[in-house]
Amino acid sequence: MPHTPPSSANSPSSAFERLLNIMNTLREECPWDKKQTFESLRHLTIEETYELSDAILDGDKEEIRKELGDIMLHLVFYARIGSETNCFTITEVLNGICDKLISRHPHIYSDVVVENEDDVKKNWEQLKLKEGNKSALSGVPSSLPALIKASRIQEKARGVGFDWEEKSQVWEKVEEEMQEFKAEFNATTKEAINKEKAEAEFGDLLFSLINYARFVGINPEDALEKTNKKFIKRFQYLEKKSEELGKNLKDMSLSEMDVFWNEAKMMS
Repeated sequence: MPHTPPSSANSPSSAFERLLNIMNTLREECPWDKKQTFESLRHLTIEETYELSDAILDGDKEEIRKELGDIMLHLVFYARIGSETNCFTITEVLNGICDKLISRHPHIYSDVVVENEDDVKKNWEQLKLKEGNKSALSGVPSSLPALIKASRIQEKARGVGFDWEEKSQVWEKVEEEMQEFKAEFNATTKEAINKEKAEAEFGDLLFSLINYARFVGINPEDALEKTNKKFIKRFQYLEKKSEELGKNLKDMSLSEMDVFWNEAKMMS
């Protein structure tokens, strides 16, 4: 006889319990859910996280709600798998994060005084070091995309006091790195460009730009992704217009394409 899922709940605790009950049933009876492991779910969780990111950048609140549900499902799925091998339970997971939040916020749950957000971040990093982290940077996942990783590295270094004092100093560093990168392509010798060195200089330039973005309150990942979306929208408009003319883009001149590109810019 088919199972009747728990009915819709009206409180956070009962809704969470409903999800746990459904997860337990699926893990025990669904052929697909039975087979899943930490490893098999990993790439799906990453995909769901990026889908949530897309919804946030699009400002789609309803889609954000749905994607949060998908990620919540993954979290309880991992906890269920952990409980099957007596590694940990969902209760231990929840109590663990509660204990961490309390210990990392002594300005709320103890007598530590902070003046601003920067003080909170500095305390957070200092507490992590006291808890056994060998480096302020050890909490940065190695598999993070490079752009996000650079931001996190810089934020964590700032948390222990390693940072520029003024944004003008950071911009000077940007300009310095730009000149060093350009110098790799302006050499008067006939030798081929040293690709390895040019790549290193380009990396330094990107790192300094990300640093400057942090100083002026810009999230570089969000900024670049919004530019990606803007480019896609304009390029697809260009493709549509070329199709209406019965032409392929590769057969159009740059000046012809530029007309439609400017039209697309006016629309966005």
